[in-house]
Amino acid sequence: MKNGLRLTLVGLGDVGGTLLTALKLLGDEIDEIGIYDPYDPLIDRYCMELGQVLERPTPTVVRRAKEALFDCDVFLFAASKGVPPVGAGGDVRMLQFAGNRDLLLPYAKQARASGFSGLFCQISDPVDLLCQCVYWQSNTDENGAFDGRGLRESQIVGFGLGVMAARAQYYARLQGLDPAKIAAFGPHGAGLVIANDLEHYDDALSLALTKQTVEANQAVRALGFKPYIAPALSSACISLLHLLRGKPFYGAIPTDGIWFGCQAHRTGRGAVPLHDISALPPQLRGRIERAICTLKEMEPQCRP
Repeated sequence: MKNGLRLTLVGLGDVGGTLLTALKLLGDEIDEIGIYDPYDPLIDRYCMELGQVLERPTPTVVRRAKEALFDCDVFLFAASKGVPPVGAGGDVRMLQFAGNRDLLLPYAKQARASGFSGLFCQISDPVDLLCQCVYWQSNTDENGAFDGRGLRESQIVGFGLGVMAARAQYYARLQGLDPAKIAAFGPHGAGLVIANDLEHYDDALSLALTKQTVEANQAVRALGFKPYIAPALSSACISLLHLLRGKPFYGAIPTDGIWFGCQAHRTGRGAVPLHDISALPPQLRGRIERAICTLKEMEPQCRP
């Protein structure tokens, strides 16, 4: 049964378009999805193609006017200045940071101006750093001073880690390991931390799984494809629906002054980690703490 949730999805490229289709099919608790894309002149086709294609009740898809983007409960930002082409080297998610930061900032300002009280979901890469950008920009006045009058930390969640957890589970299954024991932490690129088992942690095995998971993205690109379907489904759609349904989900949430990816659950105070990092095995805890330190070093790039 639906509960009246209204979503806005900005960005209908490969990831955003796939996410829209998935939410239309799976989002039983959603009443309406408003769509907007700053680039796509054919946006109406999404409304027509997804309008009445299923017999059972599904979310209504409508066009959302630019000035009404935050007239919703959940805002999803999937727009991107451009994903590096197939064949590009390096950490693909970080190559998008500067361009996506500039694209995102006006929306953070609009969230502030509208007094948005819902959930701001960052989907385009790199989600952890861009969540930080949203927070700073929405809380900065016209003179560049931080005033805390924008989005609260608890309103901002990044969705990127789910696909890495799913890839790690795939490789674990190939090795005869229990995929249900796999845990993922940190960014979903360089700095990713995969653990084979939180209770019976094996550092060498976990490092090998991490390497396989990180390189999976490049392996798909080497075949000549952009790997966007899995992120749209695992990182965005499934993780978001788990959050809305009160289930554990993978996301980047406020952690020690930054946004850090982990398995989390929703409470009345916002999303909180499912696992206490301080209680994890020492070698695993050290890997996570190093990932946190790296993100903290990059945090100044997120400020106005």
